[in-house]
Amino acid sequence: LNIPKGVRRVLFRTLNTDRGLMWKAAGDMSYVGFTEDGAQWLVDNTDIKLVGIDYISVAAFDHLISAHVAFFKNADIILVEALKLDNVKTGLYMLHCLPLRLVGSEGSPIRCILIK
Repeated sequence: LNIPKGVRRVLFRTLNTDRGLMWKAAGDMSYVGFTEDGAQWLVDNTDIKLVGIDYISVAAFDHLISAHVAFFKNADIILVEALKLDNVKTGLYMLHCLPLRLVGSEGSPIRCILIK
């Protein structure tokens, strides 16, 4: 990956979007996501603090636990899953994520806004 130093937020538009996986009635376990070593590489070699992806998990199905653990070892990294990136082209954007405030919860649904 050619992620310049200083970039803090990256959204991954993958084959998940091209295959329309978010809009299928049944889950598809062949979705694209991070393996443990891919997640660890991103943590160790970039300044990333937010990782977003276009399906229900940033972790590949065979690495559900281990890839999440690699990301969560760094408490500063925020994971954003299930992004709708259908018409988003590669480029630099301002990203705003607006979470719901849920008491006693470890996560929340959010609305993400990209501004070119």
